[in-house]
Amino acid sequence: MIEKEITIKTGEGHINTFIVHPDEDGPHPVILFLMDAPGKREELHQMARRIAACGYWVMLPNLYYRRVTEFVSDGTDKSREIMFEHKNSLSNEMVVEDCRHLLEEALKDETASQGPVGCLGYCMSGQFVFAAAAEINDRIRATASIHGVELFTDSEKSPHLSSHKIKGEIYFGCAENDVWVTSEMIESLEKYLANTDINYRIEWYPGTEHGFVFPDRKEKYNRTSAERHWYRILTLFERNLK
Repeated sequence: MIEKEITIKTGEGHINTFIVHPDEDGPHPVILFLMDAPGKREELHQMARRIAACGYWVMLPNLYYRRVTEFVSDGTDKSREIMFEHKNSLSNEMVVEDCRHLLEEALKDETASQGPVGCLGYCMSGQFVFAAAAEINDRIRATASIHGVELFTDSEKSPHLSSHKIKGEIYFGCAENDVWVTSEMIESLEKYLANTDINYRIEWYPGTEHGFVFPDRKEKYNRTSAERHWYRILTLFERNLK
């Protein structure tokens, strides 16, 4: 495997980005892996490596680059306060624009495929990948939103409002007991998407809580469900990107 850290220039700064991909048999389909609120950290780097080991060119950017080069929440009250300040500074429009810059950068590397792209987001980035799938529909063909927040809101900028533009396939994995994502929101999303013609799937993970996929969240981690989520994601990419 080959991995590196690079910085990508945007109109608002430089996105520090972790890249990992196989060392042979390229070019490989690009996967945009968008972080959850606690930040770009080694746990996510390990997840990126797992995806790359299956034959993908994975980009994991620091979405907080406009405010800070490095941030990882340590779980303390002060750290969580800063985390929410960082999180709330972002918008769907900002992250979609970041994704465009990431894909432009990938085009410069001959080991990265110029074909269809996958997009994966957890928690706060669930809404971002949802928006990106619609707004960058000329490239993004496989999208997974895992316990994503704010997928269906009253805002005129809610990502569900542009969902009809999505091409390819989109998957929503939802924790059954999620303090950040209500069942009512997911039910409203499902009702809305049923009236579109996009290829989507919403799946509940029984007995799980928000963050169940992350081993470092020991009290919330659910290995059986986490492995099922990996199967869903990797087969989604296999169907649409190979």
